[in-house]
Amino acid sequence: MTSRDGDAGEVAEIDGFDDALALVAGPPTEAAGGGPGPHRALDWPEARLRAARAGRLARAGRSHRVPGERALGEALAQPLTALTDLPSFDTSAMDGWAVSGPGPWSVVAAESVLAGHAYAGELPDGTAVRIATGARIPPEATAVIRSEHARTDEAGRLHARHRVVQGQDIRPRGQECRSGDSLLSEGTTVTPAVLGLAAAAGYDTLHTVPRPTVEVLVVGDELLTEGLPHGGLIRDALGPMVGPWLRALGADVRATRRVRDDATALQRAITGSKADLVVTTGGTAAGPVDHVHPVLHKAGAKLLVDGVSVRPGHPMLLAALGAGRHLVGLPGNPLAAVSGLLTLAEPLLRELAGRTAPAPYRAPVGKDLRGHPHHTRLVPFVHRDDGLEPVHFNGPAMLRGIAVADGLAVVPPGGVAPGALLEVLDLPWTAPVAGGCFT
Repeated sequence: MTSRDGDAGEVAEIDGFDDALALVAGPPTEAAGGGPGPHRALDWPEARLRAARAGRLARAGRSHRVPGERALGEALAQPLTALTDLPSFDTSAMDGWAVSGPGPWSVVAAESVLAGHAYAGELPDGTAVRIATGARIPPEATAVIRSEHARTDEAGRLHARHRVVQGQDIRPRGQECRSGDSLLSEGTTVTPAVLGLAAAAGYDTLHTVPRPTVEVLVVGDELLTEGLPHGGLIRDALGPMVGPWLRALGADVRATRRVRDDATALQRAITGSKADLVVTTGGTAAGPVDHVHPVLHKAGAKLLVDGVSVRPGHPMLLAALGAGRHLVGLPGNPLAAVSGLLTLAEPLLRELAGRTAPAPYRAPVGKDLRGHPHHTRLVPFVHRDDGLEPVHFNGPAMLRGIAVADGLAVVPPGGVAPGALLEVLDLPWTAPVAGGCFT
């Protein structure tokens, strides 16, 4: 979707309604008299920090305790502490023979000790009993001999084919953890592996932060949802992209709705939404049908970020709607919208969801990378052996480049020389490449 939003438009900051948000918004920039006044677009790092702080403040009190499977994909609201020793008793690590003392050993029972069953009594010195993996070790047993490492003679006595070391193939109680040990830190995403660990450690429910709910509002009369462009109408590229992108960032996207270029319709859609985050596309600049700023002003919203010194995506914004709810306004140009997602939506959602921030990731650039004289540039790239390589078709209105990119490189004002380390914004479906530098 190519929008009316440009990267050069200046936008006015809106009156605030909540003094507590000064912690997020910083010093006021409104003109005297309370109306919209001049403002300074935020530097890119400060905009991300401000978005993260907004999410952190809104997260206060947002947690619940749910059965394990319902917690999948959410973040732990508190550290996961072991409720029991793991294992909770000495267990056999292999199918084989539990033996006591030095061999050879007399076999004392015809049946095996099975998982979930205990051996009656103690295992006398010089004796052996069959045992299954996971079964409780009989009292006084000193080792387990794997089945393939043992043989029996004609008299039925057990012999080891290899030297037996005390404690071999026994998982001692508490080998993995002791009751009270911290297993995972707050902010860890609940994966299937985490569910398994939590169950083993004794948990029936998990204390997690629920995924933030999001509603996407795609604004524009010029947008088609099917067919080829014609008669000045164009296909909507952001409607199909933004919702799935937000889901990949961990959000619970409730709906993607299309809104006409009408201020009343837009205000009704924004104020009527119950989502934690409303994301709009288009209408964030100062054109004749760019209604986002006037609507936010009329609704009494507080602008926390009103323009960012970044290309593409300069006219992005973040506003507090009240009651812990926020709005991220994305520019209408597709790559500019991606810039807004990674600059404002990602840190806001991460903090709102209680997720741990990833370690900053840097990688060398393979050649000169031109920068904007005054603004940060976000450049789609692919990984190559000699470093990051920018992709073609990376204009604000283009998606062809980002569709094949591994991530976006953060290019400081003025650009960089070959070999310079650049911060990397990985896409939600990509991961850092081995060989990069973590700082």
